[in-house]
Amino acid sequence: MSNNTQIIHGIPVDSLTGSISTPIYQTATFVQEAPGINKGYDYARSNNPTRNVLENLVSQLENGTHSFAFATGLAAIDAVLKMLSSGDEIIAVDDIYGGAFRLFTHIYKKFGITVHYVDTTHAENIVEVLSEKTKLIWIETPTNPTLKISDIARISKIAQSCNAWLVVDNTFASPLLQKPLNLGADIVLHSGTKYLGGHSDLLAGIVTVKNESLAEKIKFIQNASGGILGPQDCWLLIRGIETLALRVPKQCENALKVAHFLSTLSEVDEVYYPGLSTHLNHSVANAQQGNLYGGVLSFTLKNDTLEEATRFVSNTNYFKLAESLGGIKSLICQPALMTHKSIPRDIRCKSGVKDSLIRLSCGIEESNDLIEDLKNTFLLLKEDPLAKTQNHYSLQH
Repeated sequence: MSNNTQIIHGIPVDSLTGSISTPIYQTATFVQEAPGINKGYDYARSNNPTRNVLENLVSQLENGTHSFAFATGLAAIDAVLKMLSSGDEIIAVDDIYGGAFRLFTHIYKKFGITVHYVDTTHAENIVEVLSEKTKLIWIETPTNPTLKISDIARISKIAQSCNAWLVVDNTFASPLLQKPLNLGADIVLHSGTKYLGGHSDLLAGIVTVKNESLAEKIKFIQNASGGILGPQDCWLLIRGIETLALRVPKQCENALKVAHFLSTLSEVDEVYYPGLSTHLNHSVANAQQGNLYGGVLSFTLKNDTLEEATRFVSNTNYFKLAESLGGIKSLICQPALMTHKSIPRDIRCKSGVKDSLIRLSCGIEESNDLIEDLKNTFLLLKEDPLAKTQNHYSLQH
């Protein structure tokens, strides 16, 4: 069965009414026939029919057995971390999402959780810091924002050797491009806000597992902590997933063309995109993702300064300056001052997030228009090196 067919027919017709669209069960509680005797639902924090459809759908897409929907991607990360105890250790990818770094460092560190950050594109780096205290190996692949690729299958064997769980943040690839559970991962995470939702109109997080014991742990935490996704957003996320197989290939196509264009410019220092043959881990990306490499790319400028990058991101037209990614409209972001601002500069730069690094999330516009937008921005800065950020907003509003 093709991905598109699987998605469309993985959403059941409502058994009660025959509704082709999943109903939004906007209720806090459910009437019981007698104490403890009900139709499978008692309180909406514990369970909700709309949420069930979403969770089952994502499980199918990731080839998992259980999925759990949370209010945000960070709430999903938080739920996984709550399985740990004081004294446990995490080995995490160095080029990590800024929100995850903030959660690890400023929340869980004080509870006695230690995190070792390493470049997981070289699996031997993980082995060097393994200990009997290692409980989680945490990777993003591709990473945010330098698009590093880690070998999931190889790292899963390392995790198994020390009885640690391998967690893969699959947000950038989506289950359309990559299925980490098939490659040995224990837990898959998504910011549903991004490609799964696809329209920049919701916040959501998803955790998917294939192990009954893990499922019980996450389900307990979801219910006990209460950070669940509401039925309205569950419905929006289901609707977004329905077009996943149509949106993502176009976004990947656009990103590859934009990456090739940027690679030709003298103003650009480096382009980070797994689809380029020059990418350090291009062969691993081929093995894990096939011939689709995602809709996100990033690049650095020869003039590696915060000021130069700020002028650039403030003067594009079709690429809208905003956080987030994966939506149908193209976005541009300066991680050093936005998504990764919470990471100290020395740590940020060491992981590859330079001052001038610019992240692009390609939407479903025509690639020629996106390339023309970037071309015009470079020309503008060349003609007016002191272009101010307000120029952008005065043109747009």
